[in-house]
Amino acid sequence: MPVNIEINNISVKVPKCDTILSAAKKAGIKIPTLCHLEGLLPSGACRICVVELEGSLNLVPACSTAVRDGMKVKTHTARTLDARRTIVELLLNNHPDDCNYCLKNNYCELQKLAYELNVRTRSASHSVRHMNLDCSSPSLLRDPNKCILCGRCVRICEEIQGVSAIDFIKRGSSSQISPAFEEGMNLSSCVYCGQCVKACPTGALIEKDHVQRVIEALNNPKAYLVVQHAPAVSVSLAEDFGFKPGVDVNGIMVAALRRIGFKKVFDTSFSADLTIMEEGSELIDRIKNNGVLPMITSCSPGWIKFIEQFYPELLPHVSSCKSPQQMLGAVIKSYFAEKQGLKPEQIFSVSIMPCTAKKFESDRTEMQRDSVPDIDAVLTTRELGQIIKIFGIDMKSLKPETADTPFGTRSSAGKIFGTTGGVMEAAIRSVHFLITGKEMENPVIPELRGLQPIKRAKVKIGELDVGVGVAHGLANARVLLDELKAGSSDMHFIEIMTCPGGCINGGGQPYSLDLEAVKARMKALYKIDASDSLNKSHMNEEVGRLYREFLGSPLGEKSHELLHTHYHKREVLK
Repeated sequence: MPVNIEINNISVKVPKCDTILSAAKKAGIKIPTLCHLEGLLPSGACRICVVELEGSLNLVPACSTAVRDGMKVKTHTARTLDARRTIVELLLNNHPDDCNYCLKNNYCELQKLAYELNVRTRSASHSVRHMNLDCSSPSLLRDPNKCILCGRCVRICEEIQGVSAIDFIKRGSSSQISPAFEEGMNLSSCVYCGQCVKACPTGALIEKDHVQRVIEALNNPKAYLVVQHAPAVSVSLAEDFGFKPGVDVNGIMVAALRRIGFKKVFDTSFSADLTIMEEGSELIDRIKNNGVLPMITSCSPGWIKFIEQFYPELLPHVSSCKSPQQMLGAVIKSYFAEKQGLKPEQIFSVSIMPCTAKKFESDRTEMQRDSVPDIDAVLTTRELGQIIKIFGIDMKSLKPETADTPFGTRSSAGKIFGTTGGVMEAAIRSVHFLITGKEMENPVIPELRGLQPIKRAKVKIGELDVGVGVAHGLANARVLLDELKAGSSDMHFIEIMTCPGGCINGGGQPYSLDLEAVKARMKALYKIDASDSLNKSHMNEEVGRLYREFLGSPLGEKSHELLHTHYHKREVLK
């Protein structure tokens, strides 16, 4: 039931369940926040959003104060602005002055607030804490000196991801956010998903830098540089260059990568098709030979670390397939190396991913052959944007180019890997053909699309009623896994993506918590799928050629050697 309130002398009708913050947003009035996370219950911790409320002696937090009929609110009075400036000044008094060297420079919300509130001088002495950097993670870097204790990282890790790798410790002025026992992130339950990096308003949490590693390789005349780019990158990179969210810059990005100096530019969507051939064949094999069911996808490295830590007893359910990144890395340093007359160690293989956990995945010993890693460096979407700027490339002036053969041809099924439900939909399209020998009349499975936390469907494939499930965000994954442990699951195949929304909202994507941007990226991937006649992985002729010339057949000896692996239980501090 709507209520009538007054904000800055403007009458507004809003739902009774609204807060002052959401009501003001609907009225076109921006109230600044630091601790607030859309979709989660408000904590009211930072007090940046305080407003004046008629009848109240004290300022009230807009994020946690519910509206009521007849309420009169003032959002930008001298008193509220003074309170906000005071909070920002106090935070800056205890914050390092290294903005020019900080990875979050120009993206820092504290910096932006200081500008918007006209905070130009200090009212108190500068007293910065000096705590050690945590560089122990293969994917993330934690700088507690830049932490403003907003708690957003803690809430994302606990409430959205169900991991709880970090929390508040100590009290009063000694308070900080840390893993258990003040140990390094490498000893915590962290899955390196990077959702905390996206949520952090300052530079307290950032990804481990691979930019310099790639630039050094580009300047090494003995290195043969190749690069692959993930399906979700082309519909998100544009945001870093002033394009609207969801604009697909695939061809422009390929052109930019060639100008940077990569000898070959490949498309990870090709190896997504390859993954479907292996994973689909594995599912069919398990169904026919009474293997462990349901089978669970293994494309998301944060998810793999999660199950290794929290549900190791369910590891037999996980597909033995490597991720598309690692499959293409392995094929580049075997098949492609042979074709080019190169040794694997001569190739410097770079992947561009929407995911910080991919840095961790590329470092795993399971992803090496004879001590040579399949992938030598992983750039996030953000890092790619940085390199493009370093090399002075004007994205808006480039003409689109196509990726290189033999790993540049992809189906649109491989492209929709970038969104939640995409892996499952792509798999069903090919499993249907592999079982029945016939194409699906309609390859679109509506039940698997959208941002619902958990999606389920029954798909008729020949005589089989195949039960499938999809979860994105690890707290949602726990629901399906607990069902599986309880023996109540009737599914054959489960897709789990670490990040909410899938790779389109990965921890390495542009700094944004805007759900509309995520929806725009998803829409762009499905638009590509709708307009592409090559929409099934088994139809990719280049994948077929790879099997004929090198791999043999899905699940064959060569395929198992290069494209499959096994995962193991991990111990973490508790």
